Amino acid sequence: MSRLLQLLRPADQLQRVFVLFLLLLLPGGVLALLAGSPLWLLPALAVLAGAVFAVEWRLLYYAFLCTLPFSYEISGLVGGLSLDMPSEPLMLLLLGNVGLTLLLHPGALPRREWRHPLLLLLALGYGWAILTMLSSVDVVKSVKFLLAKLWYVGPFLFGTLLLLTRPDRVWRIGALYLGGVCFTVAYTLVRHATRGFSFDTINWAIQPFYLNHVIYATVLALLLPYALYGMRAAGRSRTRWLWGAATLVLFLGLLGSFTRASLLSVPVAALYYFVIRYRLTRLMLVGVVVGTIGLTYYLVHDNTYLQYAPNFERTVFNGQDFEKHLEATYKLEDMSGMERVYRWVAAGHMVADRPWMGSGPSTFYPEYKRYTVWSFHTYVSRNPERSTTHNYFLLLMAEQGVPGFLLFTLLVGATLLLCERLYHRSRLPAQRYIVLASSLSFLIIVFHLLLNELVETDKVGSFFFINMAILIRMQTWLENEVESDE
Repeated sequence: MSRLLQLLRPADQLQRVFVLFLLLLLPGGVLALLAGSPLWLLPALAVLAGAVFAVEWRLLYYAFLCTLPFSYEISGLVGGLSLDMPSEPLMLLLLGNVGLTLLLHPGALPRREWRHPLLLLLALGYGWAILTMLSSVDVVKSVKFLLAKLWYVGPFLFGTLLLLTRPDRVWRIGALYLGGVCFTVAYTLVRHATRGFSFDTINWAIQPFYLNHVIYATVLALLLPYALYGMRAAGRSRTRWLWGAATLVLFLGLLGSFTRASLLSVPVAALYYFVIRYRLTRLMLVGVVVGTIGLTYYLVHDNTYLQYAPNFERTVFNGQDFEKHLEATYKLEDMSGMERVYRWVAAGHMVADRPWMGSGPSTFYPEYKRYTVWSFHTYVSRNPERSTTHNYFLLLMAEQGVPGFLLFTLLVGATLLLCERLYHRSRLPAQRYIVLASSLSFLIIVFHLLLNELVETDKVGSFFFINMAILIRMQTWLENEVESDE
């Protein structure tokens, strides 16, 4: 009898999981039949899924990409918290899996990648954010922000580096996200068509998958380079027409989004292609720095910025007419645009008051209200949705001081310089397609950061770090290729 028990005893971890699965499945199946509900099978399925993901966490990564387009926000949870389902629980699981993998197998990443300048800048930026948290006006909010930041850096930077063992996996990452996004675009276009594709109904049409039309349009724009260069990388294979169809769907969705920044980001990305090709990135970055310093001096000197205060009565939202919306933009009479200025002015005063440490991560709201200038207020300045600066660079400067802003700016600049360097080091067209897809996608995200804060949103922020990981790994592949030739 004892020998029989020894034979039946699970010999390893996998067998123990299987036994636990059976012990949950059998009573769960009986209860499901008696109750007429399949919910009783969930515990057994959860154990099975957990075992699969523990053995092969890459499946969890792919599951995240497939479900990300359909993720939606659940609000009103305990303590007033909100949760993006199913993306945030999957991100937390990924963080645990990636963290354990790196802890148990630190050699899974080459030393050159651990010491990569982009990773060092990221680490410095995170370290500085921890310091600013110590003097934060709301320490609890800042701690939550710093913990949430790990949900992005862990899975999407380090997880992607671990995943990319072959170049073709870059296109798999793009395709998995792209497939779901194209489905949401088709869904949106059908719903939008029932309202005549009107400008004021786009936020209704994208529900429940996108919080607003800005996130929707940004996702479409950042995926366009992957669709375009995925089509070129496919050559004459059967998948070429799928990439082409995805490109068309993204373009149609972008046109119907009525989002100015996203529509403008496409020609900006096209111009950046020529900047990379003709090695003009350094010149471009110098021009941006000089232009920013000059504009700041002009606006601050003698309080010149006050001359651009909007007319409260004439600053309105032209929701019924997109052409009037565009006209109001360049006339400085568009409500959403001038509300941005209202908050930028407040952010500027916050920086002047606390230039080194800022107010602390994730504390702009409601701290900024003490620094607003009334002459810039608009009809929506009450800000019931609790949004922030609508400029990620200014947000960092206000919350983490000038050092936090400079570290992030250096990170962006170093990444753009790496894009150019990798493009010219690539010997094969297939290599350049990967570099261009990730580079142009990264630039599109950065362009949107000038008018929005998207690094900490699941649908956009994930690809901010995924693009960086692809570029870092591409550099490793190219350097290994050179070393093997020698």
